[in-house]
Amino acid sequence: MCDDDAPDVESGTLRALLAINGAMFAVEVVAGWLAQSTGLLADSLDMLADAAVYGLALYAVGRAPGLKLRAAHASGWLQLTLALGAFSEVARRAFFGSAPEPPAMIGVSLVALAANVTCLVLIHRHRHRGAHMEASFIFSANDVLANLGVIAAGALIAATGSPVPDLLIGAAIAGLVLRGAIRILHLR
Repeated sequence: MCDDDAPDVESGTLRALLAINGAMFAVEVVAGWLAQSTGLLADSLDMLADAAVYGLALYAVGRAPGLKLRAAHASGWLQLTLALGAFSEVARRAFFGSAPEPPAMIGVSLVALAANVTCLVLIHRHRHRGAHMEASFIFSANDVLANLGVIAAGALIAATGSPVPDLLIGAAIAGLVLRGAIRILHLR
């Protein structure tokens, strides 16, 4: 494949990532709300941010490096906003209480894990083609970690009956999203 094909290949990869993350956002936001899980809700917001990032990266494909960097930075600001929203939801549920449902948390997170591993494999070979693709890779790697955390939290809730693991993983995912946002905002 020659470099002239790179924008077409990047575009195809980003379209696939956008579709996967958009679908998983819809699944996780509904499941998170019904299962009363801050972990799933935080991960759904992360999926929404990722879908937006992939859309911005898609816009940047084949454009000047400065525009690619601006697209990456815009995605970083979006991630920052969603991280703050996830932190506020964790605080709300900590204050008002919740009863997360472990089977839903684990089941939906296993589906999300499969989706995110697929995204990570797709984006891996393109991650050095500009700031927009590096940002996309960072988001996909963070998603895999978040899914593993929600699965672990679901298992701990099932074992203990306490909602605390869900609150902790919700806060951890928000922190992971915040860390990813900061990394992306530092890309040059």
